[in-house]
This record gives sequence, structure tokens and C-alpha cells, in this order.
Amino acid sequence: MCGAETSTPKTVKVEGAELDVCDECSDFGTEVKTESTSTTSTKYSTGSSGGSSGSSGSSGSSSAGGGGSASGGSSRRSDMFDDMDELAQDYDERIRSAREDRGLSQSDLANELNEKASLIRKLERGETLPSDSVRSKLERFLDVELSAGGGGGGEADEWSSDDDAGTTTLGDVVQRKD
Repeated sequence: MCGAETSTPKTVKVEGAELDVCDECSDFGTEVKTESTSTTSTKYSTGSSGGSSGSSGSSGSSSAGGGGSASGGSSRRSDMFDDMDELAQDYDERIRSAREDRGLSQSDLANELNEKASLIRKLERGETLPSDSVRSKLERFLDVELSAGGGGGGEADEWSSDDDAGTTTLGDVVQRKD
């Protein structure tokens, strides 16, 4: 990160990206124990699972499959992204339908939340993501859940396969990171 060359770089996770850095810059992230390090390690994720196998053959990391089996059982420090709820992909539709169910216009909702009507328009068109404070206001006032299911129960059913075909597909084998 600082640009200093080092013969023994450490792999750390900084805001979801795995980087090879010098000893001084390793304090800015969470150290990742890897079996083999790569000088072009730019694999990143905002997902909270951390326990899935890499998508390319050269990105073998300690988080592959079993959740750290290659690192000898040492536990990693918590990352700030581990505790964050992901926003649902259809957040715009959820906001719009909840507003319409209550018979409110966009400007009425904006007044109730003490926000600008243009923000509500942009949110409903999916042009902008709600900040944490706006998100909590919307969830509280409209009584709607804007997170992607936190806990893994909802989306796992969406990705289950039909056993009627009797064949294994890529979707049966792959573990999603989000």
C-alpha cells in the first residue's frame, strides 16, 4: 500500500480485498493465512461467508471449502464486513410497493422521513443505495425488510436444485459467496 518493496510480504484483508503488503502496512488490515501467496492477489468480496472455494485455479486461499483448514486451525480476526447486512437486490421494489400500500406519494414519504423527495425517487428507481440512517428510517416507517435475508435461510432455498433431473449441475456444487 505504501509502495515499499519487501522480500517477505504479508497477505492482509483490507476492506474486503486481499493484498500483499509490508510489515508496517499489515496493521491496516486483517492478516490472512495462506498456503501459497500470489503477488497479484486482488481477490475481494463483500460477502460475510469467507468459507468458499476460489473461482480460479490459481487463487487457492486458506478459506477454501472448510473455513481455514490450510491455516492450521488459527482463527482470523473479525472483519467489519462480516457484521454488515447486505441490501436486498430488489430494495427499490420493496420500498415502492410498501409506500404504495400505505397510499403515500413519494413526497409524502419524504416528508414523513424528513428526507428529500428526490432521494425517494432515486431509491425507488434503484439509482442510489440508501445510507444506514435512511435505510433504518424506511424499515421502521414502512415496516419493510431491506436486507438480503441475513442468516442464509432465504436465499439458500432460491438456489436449491430440482432432484427430478437426476443429474448434478454446477449450481448443485458451487457455494455462493454472497
